[in-house]
Amino acid sequence: MTNKKDFPYLHGFSQQEQDRLRRQARFAEQTIYQNVNFSETKRVLEVGCGVGAQSEILLRRFPDIHLTGIDLSDKQLESAKNSLSKLSYAEKRYTLKQMNAENMTFTTEVFDGAFLCFVLEHVPDPRRVLSEVRRVLSPGAVLYVTEVLNSSFFLDPYSPNVLKYWMAFNDYQYDQKGDPFMGAKLGNLLMQIGFRNIETEVKTWFLDNRHPQKRKEIIEFWSELLLSASDQLLESKYVTQETVDGMKKEMSVVANDPNAVFFFSFIQAKAKNH
Repeated sequence: MTNKKDFPYLHGFSQQEQDRLRRQARFAEQTIYQNVNFSETKRVLEVGCGVGAQSEILLRRFPDIHLTGIDLSDKQLESAKNSLSKLSYAEKRYTLKQMNAENMTFTTEVFDGAFLCFVLEHVPDPRRVLSEVRRVLSPGAVLYVTEVLNSSFFLDPYSPNVLKYWMAFNDYQYDQKGDPFMGAKLGNLLMQIGFRNIETEVKTWFLDNRHPQKRKEIIEFWSELLLSASDQLLESKYVTQETVDGMKKEMSVVANDPNAVFFFSFIQAKAKNH
């Protein structure tokens, strides 16, 4: 959603990060889309489409939609265009535009559905973005917003460097005008802006010995997520190299611990336009 020139993006814009975003989308698909339904929707707006990782899933799951994706980063949009152009099922069913979500150039009431996934945590004015989304949605249109709640993260065995790094990760995002706790605020925001029929659902990854393979996968995924911010955190002196190295070592230990526990919750909101 963001561009380095405008807002410092926590995870960067490298090829490695773009690949991670696609892996993240595939990994989280079952959890995120469990109750997302655009089957009766034709014109869907995806705010912060980035590299098109969620766009691919939306177009595959809902074959009757036309998807319009917007993002502030030309580099991310170029990656999205490249990946979507290779998908036969997506042909002629999407439009990608470089646009600031806080000041969209669309006329009013042009979409009957909207989708935002892990976007508002990175923008300086989520209220403004959601107000713009409401403006471009037709009456009765459905909105799905999925956002983080980073205070929910728990890991066992106890990993002090991971926790230290995680606090710095959140502090950096907050100091750059993002919000790592955005998920808990979605209900209030949507109500204040004028959406109705607001529902919120807590989505949780709680993995222990009952699901050893899935636990291993999510710990590997989480390690990638943490490392995606290491360059920015080191450069800004939020962490030391010692903390980064300690975090990596502890995540490796947890990944191989037969009694490890991983817990993380995020929030998905569904609402209707007026």
